[in-house]
Order: sequence, then structure tokens, then C-alpha cells
Amino acid sequence: MNESITANELKTKGISAINKILSKESEAIITVRGKDKFVVLPIDKYNQLREYELEAALEEIKRELKEGKFVEESIEEHIKSLNNV
Repeated sequence: MNESITANELKTKGISAINKILSKESEAIITVRGKDKFVVLPIDKYNQLREYELEAALEEIKRELKEGKFVEESIEEHIKSLNNV
């Protein structure tokens, strides 16, 4: 279970409050008015999650290319289609 810290605690205790939680947990949740609002995690975990996200996007693009879900057009045609959206 992830530990949380209130916005007020963060304001008064600063980064030390986050470090305390991250020494025991993989992420810290910041609550605002009793509701989960933000997640703080170490940069290496953030980078890992971003890498997973990019890998998933790449796989989706590969699948769409394989299924023929793409359009070939000139730069001018593409700009024109963007302006019509």
C-alpha cells in the first residue's frame, strides 16, 4: 500500500517528507483536501514508465502499419487536412 502525504505536510516538511515515504515505498501520493491528487516517484522509476509508454506506442504504430491504417500524402495535403479538422 502506498503512503500518502497531505499538501499541508508537504508545505511544512518539504522534500524530507517525500524522502521518508520513498525510503519505504516505490511512490508517494500527495493528497489535497483528502483526495489523491499527485504521485511522486524516483526519476529512475519515472524513466522506466516513460520507456514502457514509448514501447507501447511503437507497438501500436507497428500494428497499424501492418493493418494498413495509414495515409500517404504530401506535406501540402497533410497541412490542408490538419486545417480542415
